[in-house]
Amino acid sequence: MIASLSGTVEHVSLDHAVITAGGVGLAFAATPQTLATLHEGRAATVQTHLVVKEDALTLYGFADRAEREVFEVLLGANGVGPRLALAILAVHHPEHVRRAVTEEDEKALTLVPGIGPKMARKIIVDLAGRLPPSGDTPDEEAVPAADVPEDAWHADVVQAMTGLGWSEKEAAKAVAATVAAHPDVAGSGDVAALLRTTLRDVGTAAAVRGGRTR
Repeated sequence: MIASLSGTVEHVSLDHAVITAGGVGLAFAATPQTLATLHEGRAATVQTHLVVKEDALTLYGFADRAEREVFEVLLGANGVGPRLALAILAVHHPEHVRRAVTEEDEKALTLVPGIGPKMARKIIVDLAGRLPPSGDTPDEEAVPAADVPEDAWHADVVQAMTGLGWSEKEAAKAVAATVAAHPDVAGSGDVAALLRTTLRDVGTAAAVRGGRTR
């Protein structure tokens, strides 16, 4: 198993990156939060998990061991595959996932596309007592702004969210709400920052609603 990857960052997109190590470029899928820590041309190290299937080998990268550990534990829940586990971590910081399971906060989990109340309950039951605390807090550090036309970045963010499981309508609505609430981020044209802010706002809204119901 490939447990970690160190080398030079060759490429970073909204849903994956490529790190070259020993002359070989290895592509891996990752959350927007992890991808925001990578910069092309710089050295980087990511924790990794290799998913082996009959027709494909897919590498997933994580900013730290806590994120990877939560991802691996999530895979142990009935009905949770790598794509859904990554979507959960795109919406919720590892510590927030642990808290949602510990506090049986189904509403927080149902905010992730593809998870309904029934699935949320199954995840909570399956993962009870199995998730380690991350010991970290979400990193809100912004990355340098890019000069990207508004129509282009809006479409890119919506596309990235649909890749995580949202419908195009849901993604467009979430992005519009973030643009209205954070005109500074929207005005920067920074696609990665807008995607992270949108996912953070979605997670915050779930936490607020969950708190009101308890």
